[in-house]
Amino acid sequence: MSAIDLERLTAYHEAGHAVIALSQGRMLQEVSIVPKLRRLGHCEVKKGTAKKLKDTLETDLLILLAGMAAEARLTGRYHLSGAAQDLEMARRLAEMRAPNPRQGERLLERTLAKVEHLLEDAGTWAAVEAVAEELCKSRKISGRAARHFYELAIARR
Repeated sequence: MSAIDLERLTAYHEAGHAVIALSQGRMLQEVSIVPKLRRLGHCEVKKGTAKKLKDTLETDLLILLAGMAAEARLTGRYHLSGAAQDLEMARRLAEMRAPNPRQGERLLERTLAKVEHLLEDAGTWAAVEAVAEELCKSRKISGRAARHFYELAIARR
């Protein structure tokens, strides 16, 4: 995979995290595709929320799985190695909710299906595309900018 393809893939991955976080009422600090340590990018979610969350653990799982799901929607396949840190964190969270590893995996499967369903919404996917496009241009955007792109895309649907 060329550097440009990897950068675009990373932009969609991080945009997926960002848009699902915003859709679930979470606030963002910044979204970046600037490589740092072992990461090709990051989406920094703020501690607070814009609205009351129904289920904080499920929200966190949705956000963690959204990067991989956005990549898969773009390319048609999962990039498990690129999402390894997200998947490890998601597994740990699932273990907190599920009574055994098998049920933890089932929880992850259900949550991944839910995030894929969320990304099928035309406005939500348009927001992912807009944030990813801006990341490819600027390499880093503020949480405020990501929210702006999200709100524009949602308003157009």
